[in-house]
Amino acid sequence: MDAIRIESLTCEFGPIKAVDHLTLSVSEGEIFGLVGPDGAGKTTTMRLLTAILNPTSGDAWVAGKHIVHDSEVLKDDIGYMSQKFGLYSDLSVIENIYFYADIYGVSHRARDKQIERLLGFSNLKPFKNRLAGNLSGGMKQKLGLACALIHKPKVLFLDEPTNGVDPVSRRDFWRILYQLLREKVTIFISTAYLDEAERANRIALVHKGQLLAYGTPDEVKKLMKDTIFEIRTTEPRRAFSLLQDRNDRGSIGLFGDRIHLAIRDCDNIDQIAPTLKQVEISVLAVRPIEPSIEDVFISVVEHTLPTSSHRATFHNFSQRDLATEQAWAMENIVVIQDLEKRFGDFTAVNRISFQVRRGEIFGFLGPNGAGKSTTIRMLCGVLTPSSGIGIVGGFDINTQAEQIKANIGYMSQKFSLYEDLTVEENIDFYAGIYRVAPEKKRERKEWVLEMAGLNEHRRRCASVLSGGWKQRLALGCAILHEPPILFLDEPTSGVDPISRRQFWDLIYYLSSRGVTIFVTTHYMDEAEYCDRLGLIYRGNLIALGSPHQIKAEYAQDEILEIECEHPQEALAILETLSGVKDVAMFGKGLHVITLNSDLVLPTIHTTLAHSGLKVIHAEKIAPSLEDVFISLIEAHDCDHPPQQEVVQ
Repeated sequence: MDAIRIESLTCEFGPIKAVDHLTLSVSEGEIFGLVGPDGAGKTTTMRLLTAILNPTSGDAWVAGKHIVHDSEVLKDDIGYMSQKFGLYSDLSVIENIYFYADIYGVSHRARDKQIERLLGFSNLKPFKNRLAGNLSGGMKQKLGLACALIHKPKVLFLDEPTNGVDPVSRRDFWRILYQLLREKVTIFISTAYLDEAERANRIALVHKGQLLAYGTPDEVKKLMKDTIFEIRTTEPRRAFSLLQDRNDRGSIGLFGDRIHLAIRDCDNIDQIAPTLKQVEISVLAVRPIEPSIEDVFISVVEHTLPTSSHRATFHNFSQRDLATEQAWAMENIVVIQDLEKRFGDFTAVNRISFQVRRGEIFGFLGPNGAGKSTTIRMLCGVLTPSSGIGIVGGFDINTQAEQIKANIGYMSQKFSLYEDLTVEENIDFYAGIYRVAPEKKRERKEWVLEMAGLNEHRRRCASVLSGGWKQRLALGCAILHEPPILFLDEPTSGVDPISRRQFWDLIYYLSSRGVTIFVTTHYMDEAEYCDRLGLIYRGNLIALGSPHQIKAEYAQDEILEIECEHPQEALAILETLSGVKDVAMFGKGLHVITLNSDLVLPTIHTTLAHSGLKVIHAEKIAPSLEDVFISLIEAHDCDHPPQQEVVQ
């Protein structure tokens, strides 16, 4: 029986068809992924299926109930977590969860065990008495997840539930989804992380409200007519820029430390290594691979977009003159020494020290609540440190906060736009805030509009822009006054892969012209694009170096990549094996973390075979940045138990 059946569902807002004759079905007890770029109609579809909106035409049934005629009784059978989940800021974490347990009618006996599990998965247990209004953005998102999962509905709708959530919490969240799946809960999920779409039983790719592709991930991948070659080099970002400029073969994308090249004529692939060798870039491997969902997404969607909406304005973003590179390497524009911030007895940032060079892209990583935003607020002159030294652009964060504010750009997670103002009006407003000289204002405005690709939308309200356009507009507003240092706090959170690629093109462009970029992100492939990384956890700086250095110096475990039938079932089996430290989903496969892969691999084959699960592929691989990220955090947890909070 279908858990969801949709027939020619349509929703119009004036001349815009947000959902355009959508027809598909979702089977009981499956995870179904809805994938598409910003503005594709994903959220509108979810609001129709949860009876929040009424369709213009068409029909849909959820759990056997019609979304219009049975809307009142339908709500007893579904759970829905929107992107802007409603929390009560003056209630504590535990009080919010109890409130939603009451709303859903969860009995006291059933709720206690479930609350304990949800607090554990979200890492909110140490903060259960903290007011929701005092949580970081990511911690609020995790509390929203916990509230949405407090009861077990027949059909669970999740609209980008892991947006802004760190890799550790994403892994734990998906474990809960698999548990719900075993309990026959149907899960309908949209996501901006396309590796997560690989984990769905079936997916639908939508664009401008229309269905472009529908089926299992393997069936959707067959839409890719080109062959995907994976290129691994010693300098992936520089290699990508070079190949992008010279590429007449097909589409090209940077995936962390690897390049994906989509081509139809494979005869010319042998030219790649010689081309890169000419500029002293060593090629480690060139091999054909199965396309990812992100490869298909970009191939299918990018070809449907107008040229002006997805082509970058600039070229050679990451190319720098060698002499300039050497000069910048000697110039530290951000210096931090023993920086500390305490809130009462709680230490948010614990005596951290590092430097950032001019023109460097410095990635600041850490789980939600680790101290990233607190550090940025101190460096921006918004928050006074409890102790320590901080110099930003030559100004002291303790005594020259106003000078710092005038010489930096800052882009928050929320993009800080005024949605009732037009694109131009937003730019004019920030030009006034930053005191851009009248004679230069017009030139800077036109530059921002060109950079953001918003010339044709200059008179549209910011509220109607897609997430990617809002993102680029917010970046333009943050750099109107041409600051030498730019702070970006999770700037790509929740935007689609095409918009994220465009945004990083702009970051490279600014960096190549000497702008220092200080960026936080939860996308581990994006962290690979940074020159150096700092990993902060519970206020402590636990790793510092280039992505390559961190993977080489801090990776202590061995990683086995396993592709097998029914990976969710295999995960539960493998994590009980002796010699296995942890197992996690990576795309449609598994990463098995072990101290000795040679000893464990035969046992994995035998155990899965006895369980009737065929191993398709298994090999030892180099740890990814995400593997190392999680390993470092788990090691720190073993040595340093979390600070417990008490009711104030």
